[in-house]
Amino acid sequence: MCLGIPGQVVDIVDTEAHLAKVDVNGVRRVISVRLLAGDAGHDNLQIGDWVLVHVGFAMAKIDEHEAQLTLDQVQKMGTDYANEIDAFTSSEIA
Repeated sequence: MCLGIPGQVVDIVDTEAHLAKVDVNGVRRVISVRLLAGDAGHDNLQIGDWVLVHVGFAMAKIDEHEAQLTLDQVQKMGTDYANEIDAFTSSEIA
């Protein structure tokens, strides 16, 4: 099963390459935000914003309330959540 998990933007690493650093459950990784390039939210992506992350890519910008609701639900999924955290931990855009 593939899950998207909320991550909070902690740094805008490279705007031209569409890279940002996010924190997911205490793990920080550089991810691609290129998939958000067509979204209105990408141009003003800021530190502190929340994004839905899957294997190194931000799929959508979400608000903090939605992030918390999503985290609560995926944590209840047990093994699938642990697998997604493991996938996030092992994937980093160089």
